[in-house]
Amino acid sequence: MHNVLYRLDHFLFKSVSIAPLVVFRLVFGSLLLYSTIRTWQKGWIKELYLDPSYHFSFFSWLKPLSSTGMYWVYAFLIISALGILLGLFYRFSTLLFLLLFTYVELLDKTYYLNHYYLVTILTFWLLFVPANRFYALDALLFPKIKSSTCANWHIAIFKVQLSIVYFFAGLAKVNPDWLFRAQPMATWLPGKYELPILGQWMHYKETAFLFSWAGCIYDLSIWLFLWIKKTRVLAYFAVLAFHILTAILFPRIGMFPLIMITSTIIFFSPRWHEKLLSFLPFSTSLERKENARSTVTRSQWLTAALVCYFLLQLYLPFRYLQYSGNLFWHERGYRFSWRVMLMEKNGYTSIIIRNPKSEAQREVNQDDYLTAFQKQQMRSQPDLILQFAKYIGDEFEQKHGYAPEVYVKSRLSLNGRRSQPFTDETIDVYALDDPMNSNWILPLKE
Repeated sequence: MHNVLYRLDHFLFKSVSIAPLVVFRLVFGSLLLYSTIRTWQKGWIKELYLDPSYHFSFFSWLKPLSSTGMYWVYAFLIISALGILLGLFYRFSTLLFLLLFTYVELLDKTYYLNHYYLVTILTFWLLFVPANRFYALDALLFPKIKSSTCANWHIAIFKVQLSIVYFFAGLAKVNPDWLFRAQPMATWLPGKYELPILGQWMHYKETAFLFSWAGCIYDLSIWLFLWIKKTRVLAYFAVLAFHILTAILFPRIGMFPLIMITSTIIFFSPRWHEKLLSFLPFSTSLERKENARSTVTRSQWLTAALVCYFLLQLYLPFRYLQYSGNLFWHERGYRFSWRVMLMEKNGYTSIIIRNPKSEAQREVNQDDYLTAFQKQQMRSQPDLILQFAKYIGDEFEQKHGYAPEVYVKSRLSLNGRRSQPFTDETIDVYALDDPMNSNWILPLKE
């Protein structure tokens, strides 16, 4: 045991070249800047946060700011992303970006994407690593912080996190729908018939099986080949091919392919990154002196914190095992677990509100509250259905002074199956004390 702890301590705190960390800051900061400006330019601030009258917030008290306030949020996101890129007031810039980005991410569950979660995690760790000690304005303004080395964990934490993303994305694909029914690929790919060259093959079931199995094998193994020096270059070409193809076939996946393409270069050797930095304008030579005194500080508390973080990242994807039933049907434990593009649900969900005194009832016009995208997302996600039903019930109670009855009528199909009832429409969900542990979601009939 002592030997294991010694090896872990040596791995985490040995002094290594800072070049991979600096390059990561440059490429990741560039992505943050680009994606934030892109959100502004495409009018998504207004579309996503200002136009909707209702938001599926992660916390009931968390609300969008006014129109001016939301644009100021994005203005500061742009400024802080630029600060990360340039290494200017780096800690403050990173903290500001992390806080503002997390705030925006938590405003509405319907906009949740795995790569938003990944950006949050990577930015969190950037806050704690010294990525501003070289090729950064901070190193120019404060020469005493300049250094050619850092602790190995400063770089390894990003490699481990990216490995976790890949591994659990692959493990999630080891399920009967994905491997033996090629779903949801068999549903999605025929709609790509207009693509040049590839389109003519998209309607074949064999293509869906090929993509499904290749995607599973890729995610389960690519991170291992990126760690291994002899296979790293070929593995990175596979990263390029896989994510470029994903971006072409599924453009709605957003920035995720670009994030993975750029982030995984951190697996390359320090010498490769040092050479890359040497080509940049105003770059100075990054020389590592073997006999120089190490600036790395060892800490048992930090080691314990890193181990706890790693265990948390292992727990989150497996937490669905706490609940019975089909994960893709009830979706309990689905978010924050690196499950990407694993299901296709179609159908309808209606909210019925009933006045217990007059016995009058009506179907809620969802268009009065939700955008088309919000409705699409809500119809198949139980926690969103429940959240909206509670909101409708609260609105009625505030207006009339007594609680209504709220029922959910829903019928869905999952990954090409025949549609079936999703909810028990006889249960008043507004009256449930513990809705997520009640039986208002009917079990999936295979």
